[in-house]
Amino acid sequence: MDNQPLPSSPPLDRRAELSEFLRSRRARLKPEDVGLPDFGRHRRVPGLRREELAQLAGVSVAYYTRLEQGNGRNVSAEVLDSIARALRLSDAEHAHLTHLAKPKSHKKKPAARQQHVRVALRQLLDTMDGVPAYVVGRRSEILAWNRMAAALFGDWAELPAAERNWARLVFLRPEYRDLFVDWEQKAIDIVCALRMDAGCYPDDSRLSALVGELSVKSEEFRRLWATHDVKEKNHGVKRLHHPLVGDLSLNYESFRLTDDSDQSLLTYHAEPGSPSADSLRLLASWGTDAARPVPSA
Repeated sequence: MDNQPLPSSPPLDRRAELSEFLRSRRARLKPEDVGLPDFGRHRRVPGLRREELAQLAGVSVAYYTRLEQGNGRNVSAEVLDSIARALRLSDAEHAHLTHLAKPKSHKKKPAARQQHVRVALRQLLDTMDGVPAYVVGRRSEILAWNRMAAALFGDWAELPAAERNWARLVFLRPEYRDLFVDWEQKAIDIVCALRMDAGCYPDDSRLSALVGELSVKSEEFRRLWATHDVKEKNHGVKRLHHPLVGDLSLNYESFRLTDDSDQSLLTYHAEPGSPSADSLRLLASWGTDAARPVPSA
């Protein structure tokens, strides 16, 4: 079930990504948000001015301007921390800024290498009879799954390997708009995860190809990608409208693998005694008959 190589594309421009990310974070702040006076003067751009941000971060305007123009060379961790505090970045945003400005040498490992799921992990998936579970890797690629995941989300085995990708499924396949009650939030989560990948692997040409394809084919993806938002969601509630059993409200948990931080195991379960729990048991009893094929694009 491992994905096959995708068409390659020129890598994302890390300097442009750094510049646009800083601009977008600065634009969302107002002077009153950070304790600065606002004298009511007309601003040519939304948010804080560069000189205001530089003042808050304790760096010169020229230094910050160079950084916002994409020149992160030789920037220190202390300066990045100060800028992150001034911009009120979340932990995920702070990590993303650090990846863009100071890419670590170990991140230069080939990002296009084949992703493999350990045999023992596949066996674990198969033993989770009543729990939909799957492993997702870089670029939102679905690498392995169990029978219950197929019953809940569709039989991904029927798809070409390159199409087993959450971004492609959510943005390009109408049936997934119907499946996720809050489709917009699912779409946001996927784009945020792809942005995190782009920060960790700016030279990943396959990720660039995926972003390029989705940008051409989906107006919603273009809109969300332009926000430069990044975040990590490790748990929460997902509401689904399944074509066979109707509405479900499921708790999900995401576990990043310690031996491969690019892979995460996701599980879904219902509150005991709830209608959703009954629906999951019904799906389990139907077995492979509930694993409806995913229509071709």
